Amino acid sequence: MIKKLQKHGNSAALIIEKPVMQALGITEETPLQVTVSGNALVITPANVGVGPERMKATLKELRKRYGPMLKRLAD
Repeated sequence: MIKKLQKHGNSAALIIEKPVMQALGITEETPLQVTVSGNALVITPANVGVGPERMKATLKELRKRYGPMLKRLAD
């Protein structure tokens, strides 16, 4: 796939089409790590922790498992 940069203010932007984003499992909100390797620009999803969906699921499980005990400790 050949791409051209597009003017975006005083910078240049690389447009990534939705099918490519879906194939990579990223969205517009996904933080990306940009590095240079030799003569190549490498863009990868940044490892910034677990996603919001996994965090919600984990908190739900923890509340289910430890909620009553934590409530007693808080009282």
